[in-house]
Amino acid sequence: MASMISEMLSYPFLVRAFIVGSLVALCCALLGVSLVLKGFSMIGDGLSHVSFGAMTVAMALNVTPLPFALPIVVFAAFCLLKVQNNSKIKGDSAIALISSSALAIGLMAASLTTGLNSDVYSYMFGSILSMQKSDVILSVSLSVLVLFLFVFCYHKIFAITFDESFAKASGIPVFGFNMLLAFLSAVTIVLGMRMMGAMLISSLILFPCLISRQLFQNFLGVTICSGVLSFISFTIGMILSYQFDAPVSASIVLVNLFFLLFFMAIQKFIIIRSINKGYVAK
Repeated sequence: MASMISEMLSYPFLVRAFIVGSLVALCCALLGVSLVLKGFSMIGDGLSHVSFGAMTVAMALNVTPLPFALPIVVFAAFCLLKVQNNSKIKGDSAIALISSSALAIGLMAASLTTGLNSDVYSYMFGSILSMQKSDVILSVSLSVLVLFLFVFCYHKIFAITFDESFAKASGIPVFGFNMLLAFLSAVTIVLGMRMMGAMLISSLILFPCLISRQLFQNFLGVTICSGVLSFISFTIGMILSYQFDAPVSASIVLVNLFFLLFFMAIQKFIIIRSINKGYVAK
């Protein structure tokens, strides 16, 4: 195992993928806790489709995809939050409306230019191993910014996650921090597109939180556990991808799925065992 990891790290493109992927997975996991607990878990899926549409249009216009997509996805995140809070179009309907429209625009742009080529395919299903140096620098810089803002605003994010009314009464600008959460989520989704693609990026938001909630009940425990699990799952997924020549994105999702089923089974076993002990005691 050690020799294989050493061999992997001898390739510069794998080192770049590991650095960027670890940071993006960590960002997704930390933000995912708040998004899942607030009932916004599918926003990640909606924004990933917006990101795919924006990046496809960028390729059709022959401009750099990441800088082009970032402001569009951030704007879409603000709109989605606004629509969900103040419009008659609520929840899943708003997400489906925006995501399907953005996906249609992206596919139309692809068909009218070069068709569904390898670049478009990579944004749909992920291709972290093909990242350029400029993409790596931008991704690392923005990931560090997301992590810094999350840690710096942790207590405010905690407050708006559980009780917005109490947070507002405590003097916290709830709307502003909801917008900050939307901004951080949008940036993270755009960065994760290269890694997981539009079809699988929401798994990095959902799985770590769902797994951690099997193990911890408090917000801090779930947040820390989500970050650790996301890093472990990404590392194992990268190793499996290298060992079996499998897609990186699919490998990471399957590792997360294994952890979820494993810990759910353990929790179920503990519950059944405690029930049986109660019957024996009686």
